Amino acid sequence: MTVVKVRRASAEDVPALATLRRAWTEEQNGEVVDPNFEARFAEWFATESGRRVAWIASVDDRPIGMLNLAVFTRMPRPGVEPNRWGYIANVFVLEAHRDSGVGRLLVEEAVTFARDEDLVRLVLSPSPRSVPFYERAGFATTDRLMMWTPKA
Repeated sequence: MTVVKVRRASAEDVPALATLRRAWTEEQNGEVVDPNFEARFAEWFATESGRRVAWIASVDDRPIGMLNLAVFTRMPRPGVEPNRWGYIANVFVLEAHRDSGVGRLLVEEAVTFARDEDLVRLVLSPSPRSVPFYERAGFATTDRLMMWTPKA
């Protein structure tokens, strides 16, 4: 029986997270030559780690999945304590380990964190394939968000 361990990632996990991010990109786009990627990833992680929490899933100490959550604090207003909310992003599980509960374990960690930290909501932008997965995890589709994108 394969034992999956999920834990909060730290700075020591940056190489593993970068490897998973590269695997995700290459799964979608084929091999990408970018010799500076790992250094850019480490710089990004160092800059973002103050407002992000990442989790890493592993089997036999080999990284097989990840999730990161950005925490946003609303602007204070008189008489009301500012609340915080989270954005789940970059959920990825290596293909050989998909559909085995790894993604569920990662999302459960993020939801537990949100409850423990009193976040008022978690949001995400799912791929069409992942919508049923997130629905099973308790997320609901909403049409309350709007999005701006630059015109080409």
